[in-house]
Amino acid sequence: MTPPSRVFLSGASGLAVLGLAGLISLPVPVAAQVAAAALSRQSFVAAAVRRSGPAVVTIDTVRTVATAGSAGAGGLLSDPRFRQFFGLPSNGSSSPSQRTERSQGSGVIFQADGLVLTNAHVVEGTNRLTVGLQGGQRFEGRVVGADSVTDLAVVRLVGPGPWPVAPLGNSDALQVGDWAIAVGNPFGLDHTVTLGIVSSLNRNASKLGITDKRLDLIQTDAAINPGNSGGPLLNADGEVVGINALVRSGPGAGLGFAIPINRARGIVAQLLATGRASHPVIGVGLGSLPQPNRLGLNAGVQVASVQPGGPAARAGLQVGDVIVAVRGKPVATPSQVIASVEGAVVGEPMAVRINRNGTDLLLSVVPGEMGQPAQR
Repeated sequence: MTPPSRVFLSGASGLAVLGLAGLISLPVPVAAQVAAAALSRQSFVAAAVRRSGPAVVTIDTVRTVATAGSAGAGGLLSDPRFRQFFGLPSNGSSSPSQRTERSQGSGVIFQADGLVLTNAHVVEGTNRLTVGLQGGQRFEGRVVGADSVTDLAVVRLVGPGPWPVAPLGNSDALQVGDWAIAVGNPFGLDHTVTLGIVSSLNRNASKLGITDKRLDLIQTDAAINPGNSGGPLLNADGEVVGINALVRSGPGAGLGFAIPINRARGIVAQLLATGRASHPVIGVGLGSLPQPNRLGLNAGVQVASVQPGGPAARAGLQVGDVIVAVRGKPVATPSQVIASVEGAVVGEPMAVRINRNGTDLLLSVVPGEMGQPAQR
Protein backbone atom coordinates (compact mmCIF):
# COMPACT_ATOMS: atom_id res chain seq x y z
CA MET A 1 0.00 0.00 0.00
CA THR A 2 1.39 3.37 -0.97
CA PRO A 3 1.34 5.88 1.90
CA PRO A 4 -0.46 9.18 1.30
CA SER A 5 1.66 11.94 -0.12
CA ARG A 6 2.52 15.01 1.99
CA VAL A 7 3.15 17.23 -1.00
CA PHE A 8 1.00 20.38 -1.07
CA LEU A 9 0.25 22.31 -4.27
CA SER A 10 -1.20 25.79 -4.04
CA GLY A 11 -4.25 26.57 -6.15
CA ALA A 12 -5.74 29.87 -7.26
CA SER A 13 -8.97 29.66 -5.23
CA GLY A 14 -7.91 27.33 -2.50
CA LEU A 15 -5.44 24.50 -2.07
CA ALA A 16 -4.95 21.38 -4.14
CA VAL A 17 -3.73 18.37 -2.16
CA LEU A 18 -2.06 15.42 -3.82
CA GLY A 19 -3.24 12.29 -2.00
CA LEU A 20 -4.33 8.70 -2.66
CA ALA A 21 -7.33 9.77 -4.68
CA GLY A 22 -5.34 12.15 -6.83
CA LEU A 23 -5.60 15.91 -6.90
CA ILE A 24 -8.25 17.25 -4.49
CA SER A 25 -9.31 20.90 -4.44
CA LEU A 26 -10.02 22.35 -0.99
CA PRO A 27 -12.14 25.45 -0.27
CA VAL A 28 -10.39 28.60 0.95
CA PRO A 29 -11.17 28.19 4.74
CA VAL A 30 -9.74 24.67 4.73
CA ALA A 31 -6.79 25.84 2.67
CA ALA A 32 -6.01 28.50 5.26
CA GLN A 33 -6.10 25.90 8.03
CA VAL A 34 -3.74 23.62 6.14
CA ALA A 35 -1.38 26.51 5.43
CA ALA A 36 -1.45 27.52 9.10
CA ALA A 37 -0.64 23.95 10.11
CA ALA A 38 2.36 24.01 7.81
CA LEU A 39 3.56 27.28 9.31
CA SER A 40 3.11 25.94 12.85
CA ARG A 41 5.93 23.50 12.17
CA GLN A 42 8.27 26.48 12.24
CA SER A 43 9.37 26.64 15.87
CA PHE A 44 8.62 29.83 17.82
CA VAL A 45 11.76 28.95 19.76
CA ALA A 46 13.88 29.43 16.65
CA ALA A 47 12.32 32.86 16.10
CA ALA A 48 12.89 33.82 19.74
CA VAL A 49 16.54 32.75 19.62
CA ARG A 50 17.11 34.60 16.34
CA ARG A 51 15.93 37.75 18.09
CA SER A 52 18.14 37.55 21.20
CA GLY A 53 20.67 34.79 20.50
CA PRO A 54 23.34 37.00 18.88
CA ALA A 55 23.52 39.04 22.10
CA VAL A 56 24.28 35.99 24.26
CA VAL A 57 27.99 35.84 25.07
CA THR A 58 30.51 33.53 26.68
CA ILE A 59 32.53 34.92 29.57
CA ASP A 60 35.95 33.36 30.16
CA THR A 61 37.64 34.37 33.39
CA VAL A 62 41.09 33.96 34.89
CA ARG A 63 41.57 34.44 38.61
CA THR A 64 44.54 33.93 40.91
CA VAL A 65 43.79 31.76 43.93
CA ALA A 66 46.04 31.59 46.99
CA THR A 67 46.86 28.10 48.22
CA ALA A 68 48.53 27.07 51.44
CA GLY A 69 52.24 26.31 51.25
CA SER A 70 53.30 22.69 51.52
CA ALA A 71 54.77 23.33 54.97
CA GLY A 72 51.31 24.01 56.22
CA ALA A 73 50.28 20.48 55.27
CA GLY A 74 52.36 19.00 58.08
CA GLY A 75 54.18 15.68 58.06
CA LEU A 76 57.79 14.68 57.28
CA LEU A 77 57.64 15.94 53.71
CA SER A 78 57.30 19.48 55.01
CA ASP A 79 60.47 19.16 57.15
CA PRO A 80 63.40 20.78 55.25
CA ARG A 81 65.96 18.54 57.03
CA PHE A 82 64.06 15.41 55.94
CA ARG A 83 63.92 16.67 52.35
CA GLN A 84 67.65 17.53 52.40
CA PHE A 85 68.60 14.09 53.80
CA PHE A 86 66.75 12.25 51.02
CA GLY A 87 67.85 14.66 48.30
CA LEU A 88 64.35 16.02 47.68
CA PRO A 89 64.00 19.49 46.19
CA SER A 90 63.29 22.28 48.62
CA ASN A 91 59.63 23.13 49.00
CA GLY A 92 60.47 26.82 49.42
CA SER A 93 58.97 28.98 52.12
CA SER A 94 55.86 28.09 54.06
CA SER A 95 54.06 31.19 52.79
CA PRO A 96 50.96 30.64 50.65
CA SER A 97 51.54 29.97 46.97
CA GLN A 98 49.27 30.88 44.07
CA ARG A 99 47.57 29.05 41.26
CA THR A 100 45.62 30.19 38.25
CA GLU A 101 41.98 29.17 38.00
CA ARG A 102 39.99 29.41 34.77
CA SER A 103 36.22 29.24 34.50
CA GLN A 104 33.45 30.07 32.07
CA GLY A 105 29.96 31.52 32.30
CA SER A 106 27.40 33.29 30.15
CA GLY A 107 26.03 36.78 29.78
CA VAL A 108 23.76 38.88 27.60
CA ILE A 109 24.36 42.28 25.99
CA PHE A 110 21.50 44.53 27.05
CA GLN A 111 22.69 47.95 25.86
CA ALA A 112 24.08 49.09 22.51
CA ASP A 113 27.14 50.64 24.15
CA GLY A 114 28.41 47.17 25.04
CA LEU A 115 27.01 46.54 28.52
CA VAL A 116 26.69 42.88 29.50
CA LEU A 117 24.51 41.53 32.31
CA THR A 118 25.69 38.38 34.07
CA ASN A 119 25.98 36.80 37.53
CA ALA A 120 28.27 38.24 40.17
CA HIS A 121 29.69 34.79 40.92
CA VAL A 122 30.82 34.48 37.30
CA VAL A 123 33.12 37.53 37.48
CA GLU A 124 34.03 37.90 41.17
CA GLY A 125 37.77 37.90 41.91
CA THR A 126 38.78 37.84 38.24
CA ASN A 127 42.15 39.10 37.04
CA ARG A 128 41.26 38.90 33.36
CA LEU A 129 37.93 38.64 31.60
CA THR A 130 37.30 37.80 27.94
CA VAL A 131 33.91 37.97 26.25
CA GLY A 132 33.13 35.85 23.19
CA LEU A 133 30.37 36.69 20.69
CA GLN A 134 28.36 34.25 18.61
CA GLY A 135 30.42 34.90 15.48
CA GLY A 136 33.66 33.95 17.22
CA GLN A 137 34.94 37.48 17.94
CA ARG A 138 36.52 37.92 21.35
CA PHE A 139 36.87 41.14 23.32
CA GLU A 140 38.24 42.25 26.65
CA GLY A 141 35.63 42.91 29.31
CA ARG A 142 35.83 45.11 32.40
CA VAL A 143 33.61 44.74 35.46
CA VAL A 144 31.58 47.90 36.02
CA GLY A 145 30.06 46.68 39.28
CA ALA A 146 28.85 43.55 41.04
CA ASP A 147 26.37 42.81 43.81
CA SER A 148 26.77 39.54 45.68
CA VAL A 149 23.43 39.89 47.49
CA THR A 150 21.44 39.61 44.24
CA ASP A 151 24.23 37.78 42.33
CA LEU A 152 24.20 40.31 39.49
CA ALA A 153 27.06 42.06 37.71
CA VAL A 154 27.56 44.42 34.78
CA VAL A 155 30.52 44.08 32.39
CA ARG A 156 31.54 46.62 29.75
CA LEU A 157 32.97 45.40 26.44
CA VAL A 158 36.18 47.07 25.31
CA GLY A 159 35.84 47.70 21.58
CA PRO A 160 34.18 49.88 18.97
CA GLY A 161 31.05 47.78 18.39
CA PRO A 162 28.39 47.84 17.08
CA TRP A 163 27.04 45.26 19.48
CA PRO A 164 23.97 43.02 19.14
CA VAL A 165 21.41 43.75 21.84
CA ALA A 166 18.74 41.52 23.40
CA PRO A 167 15.40 43.22 24.20
CA LEU A 168 14.39 43.18 27.86
CA GLY A 169 10.89 41.97 28.72
CA ASN A 170 8.59 42.35 31.71
CA SER A 171 9.07 39.60 34.29
CA ASP A 172 6.04 40.84 36.25
CA ALA A 173 3.86 39.74 33.31
CA LEU A 174 5.01 36.10 33.57
CA GLN A 175 2.52 33.41 34.49
CA VAL A 176 3.08 29.84 35.60
CA GLY A 177 2.95 27.69 32.48
CA ASP A 178 4.44 30.30 30.14
CA TRP A 179 7.19 29.12 27.82
CA ALA A 180 10.74 29.57 29.11
CA ILE A 181 13.82 29.39 26.86
CA ALA A 182 17.26 29.20 28.45
CA VAL A 183 20.27 30.22 26.36
CA GLY A 184 23.89 29.94 27.45
CA ASN A 185 27.08 27.92 27.38
CA PRO A 186 26.64 24.88 29.65
CA PHE A 187 29.83 22.84 30.08
CA GLY A 188 31.53 25.17 27.58
CA LEU A 189 29.14 24.24 24.75
CA ASP A 190 28.53 27.61 23.11
CA HIS A 191 25.02 28.93 22.53
CA THR A 192 23.01 25.98 23.77
CA VAL A 193 19.22 26.40 23.80
CA THR A 194 16.83 24.52 26.09
CA LEU A 195 13.06 24.79 26.37
CA GLY A 196 10.68 24.45 29.29
CA ILE A 197 7.98 26.33 31.11
CA VAL A 198 7.78 28.71 34.03
CA SER A 199 7.21 26.25 36.87
CA SER A 200 6.76 28.76 39.68
CA LEU A 201 7.19 32.45 40.46
CA ASN A 202 8.53 34.34 43.48
CA ARG A 203 10.46 31.33 44.77
CA ASN A 204 12.31 32.74 47.77
CA ALA A 205 16.02 31.93 47.80
CA SER A 206 15.95 31.20 51.53
CA LYS A 207 13.63 28.24 50.87
CA LEU A 208 16.43 26.78 48.73
CA GLY A 209 18.85 27.03 51.63
CA ILE A 210 20.49 30.20 50.27
CA THR A 211 20.54 32.61 53.18
CA ASP A 212 23.06 35.17 51.91
CA LYS A 213 20.95 36.28 48.92
CA ARG A 214 17.92 38.55 48.78
CA LEU A 215 16.01 37.12 45.84
CA ASP A 216 12.61 35.89 44.72
CA LEU A 217 13.35 33.66 41.74
CA ILE A 218 11.67 32.36 38.61
CA GLN A 219 11.60 28.56 38.72
CA THR A 220 11.76 26.70 35.41
CA ASP A 221 12.20 23.17 34.14
CA ALA A 222 14.22 24.40 31.15
CA ALA A 223 17.61 22.71 31.54
CA ILE A 224 20.14 25.02 33.25
CA ASN A 225 23.60 23.56 33.78
CA PRO A 226 27.05 24.78 34.92
CA GLY A 227 28.14 27.43 32.44
CA ASN A 228 24.57 28.64 31.88
CA SER A 229 25.01 31.06 34.79
CA GLY A 230 24.51 34.64 33.67
CA GLY A 231 22.77 33.75 30.43
CA PRO A 232 19.25 34.91 29.62
CA LEU A 233 15.92 33.23 30.22
CA LEU A 234 13.70 34.25 27.30
CA ASN A 235 9.94 34.33 26.87
CA ALA A 236 8.18 33.11 23.73
CA ASP A 237 8.78 36.49 22.06
CA GLY A 238 12.53 36.30 22.54
CA GLU A 239 12.62 38.94 25.29
CA VAL A 240 14.90 38.55 28.31
CA VAL A 241 12.72 37.94 31.37
CA GLY A 242 15.37 36.50 33.68
CA ILE A 243 19.07 35.88 34.26
CA ASN A 244 19.88 32.21 34.82
CA ALA A 245 21.50 31.80 38.21
CA LEU A 246 20.97 28.46 39.97
CA VAL A 247 20.36 24.82 39.29
CA ARG A 248 19.36 22.27 41.88
CA SER A 249 21.54 19.15 41.91
CA GLY A 250 21.02 15.89 43.73
CA PRO A 251 17.45 15.11 44.87
CA GLY A 252 15.05 17.28 42.93
CA ALA A 253 17.57 17.85 40.13
CA GLY A 254 16.16 19.39 37.00
CA LEU A 255 14.93 22.58 38.64
CA GLY A 256 16.49 25.80 37.40
CA PHE A 257 16.15 29.29 38.81
CA ALA A 258 16.52 32.72 37.24
CA ILE A 259 16.63 36.27 38.63
CA PRO A 260 13.62 38.26 37.33
CA ILE A 261 14.71 40.95 34.87
CA ASN A 262 12.59 43.60 36.62
CA ARG A 263 14.60 42.96 39.79
CA ALA A 264 17.80 43.20 37.76
CA ARG A 265 16.86 46.58 36.26
CA GLY A 266 17.02 48.34 39.62
CA ILE A 267 20.31 46.70 40.58
CA VAL A 268 21.84 47.53 37.19
CA ALA A 269 20.90 51.21 37.58
CA GLN A 270 22.74 51.33 40.91
CA LEU A 271 25.79 49.47 39.59
CA LEU A 272 26.09 51.86 36.66
CA ALA A 273 25.74 54.89 38.93
CA THR A 274 28.01 53.91 41.83
CA GLY A 275 29.53 50.48 41.10
CA ARG A 276 27.63 48.94 44.00
CA ALA A 277 24.06 48.26 45.14
CA SER A 278 22.45 49.37 48.38
CA HIS A 279 20.35 46.94 50.44
CA PRO A 280 18.31 48.49 53.25
CA VAL A 281 17.64 46.41 56.38
CA ILE A 282 15.64 47.04 59.54
CA GLY A 283 17.04 44.25 61.73
CA VAL A 284 14.15 41.87 62.36
CA GLY A 285 13.58 38.15 62.03
CA LEU A 286 10.19 37.31 60.53
CA GLY A 287 7.74 34.45 60.87
CA SER A 288 4.24 33.49 59.79
CA LEU A 289 1.18 34.26 61.88
CA PRO A 290 0.22 31.44 64.25
CA GLN A 291 -3.02 29.59 63.53
CA PRO A 292 -5.54 30.11 64.99
CA ASN A 293 -4.62 33.76 65.37
CA ARG A 294 -5.53 35.07 68.80
CA LEU A 295 -5.48 38.66 67.50
CA GLY A 296 -8.14 37.95 64.93
CA LEU A 297 -5.86 39.05 62.08
CA ASN A 298 -6.08 37.29 58.73
CA ALA A 299 -2.94 38.87 57.26
CA GLY A 300 0.40 40.18 58.45
CA VAL A 301 3.87 38.97 59.37
CA GLN A 302 4.94 38.29 62.94
CA VAL A 303 8.20 39.67 64.31
CA ALA A 304 10.16 36.66 65.58
CA SER A 305 13.32 38.50 66.66
CA VAL A 306 14.67 42.03 66.88
CA GLN A 307 18.35 42.89 66.45
CA PRO A 308 19.59 44.83 69.49
CA GLY A 309 20.52 48.34 68.48
CA GLY A 310 19.14 47.86 64.97
CA PRO A 311 16.72 50.19 63.15
CA ALA A 312 13.63 48.23 64.23
CA ALA A 313 14.72 48.18 67.87
CA ARG A 314 15.37 51.92 67.85
CA ALA A 315 11.90 52.49 66.35
CA GLY A 316 10.26 50.43 69.10
CA LEU A 317 9.38 47.15 67.36
CA GLN A 318 9.09 44.18 69.70
CA VAL A 319 9.03 40.42 69.39
CA GLY A 320 5.42 39.32 68.84
CA ASP A 321 4.39 42.46 66.95
CA VAL A 322 2.54 41.78 63.70
CA ILE A 323 3.64 43.89 60.72
CA VAL A 324 0.57 44.58 58.59
CA ALA A 325 1.92 47.25 56.19
CA VAL A 326 5.28 48.69 55.10
CA ARG A 327 5.53 51.99 53.25
CA GLY A 328 1.75 52.00 52.90
CA LYS A 329 1.61 48.54 51.26
CA PRO A 330 -0.16 45.65 53.04
CA VAL A 331 2.08 42.64 53.65
CA ALA A 332 1.09 39.02 54.21
CA THR A 333 4.39 37.13 53.86
CA PRO A 334 7.99 37.66 55.01
CA SER A 335 9.11 38.03 51.37
CA GLN A 336 6.66 40.92 50.91
CA VAL A 337 8.12 42.68 53.94
CA ILE A 338 11.64 42.19 52.57
CA ALA A 339 10.60 43.47 49.14
CA SER A 340 9.02 46.59 50.65
CA VAL A 341 12.10 47.29 52.78
CA GLU A 342 14.32 46.75 49.73
CA GLY A 343 12.44 49.54 47.97
CA ALA A 344 13.22 51.99 50.78
CA VAL A 345 16.22 54.33 51.00
CA VAL A 346 18.94 53.86 53.59
CA GLY A 347 18.78 56.67 56.13
CA GLU A 348 15.30 57.88 55.17
CA PRO A 349 12.32 57.14 57.50
CA MET A 350 9.64 54.75 56.30
CA ALA A 351 6.25 53.96 57.79
CA VAL A 352 5.68 50.52 59.33
CA ARG A 353 2.17 49.74 60.58
CA ILE A 354 1.95 47.03 63.23
CA ASN A 355 -0.59 45.37 65.47
CA ARG A 356 0.49 44.86 69.07
CA ASN A 357 -1.88 42.86 71.26
CA GLY A 358 -4.87 44.09 69.27
CA THR A 359 -3.78 47.73 69.05
CA ASP A 360 -2.77 49.31 65.74
CA LEU A 361 0.40 51.41 65.84
CA LEU A 362 2.25 53.37 63.16
CA LEU A 363 6.03 53.45 63.63
CA SER A 364 8.72 55.33 61.73
CA VAL A 365 11.72 53.11 60.98
CA VAL A 366 14.98 54.38 59.47
CA PRO A 367 16.58 51.51 57.47
CA GLY A 368 20.30 50.82 57.78
CA GLU A 369 22.70 49.38 55.22
CA MET A 370 23.11 45.61 55.03
CA GLY A 371 26.43 44.57 56.52
CA GLN A 372 26.84 47.67 58.66
CA PRO A 373 27.12 47.08 62.43
CA ALA A 374 24.12 47.93 64.58
CA GLN A 375 24.29 50.94 66.88
CA ARG A 376 24.90 50.22 70.54
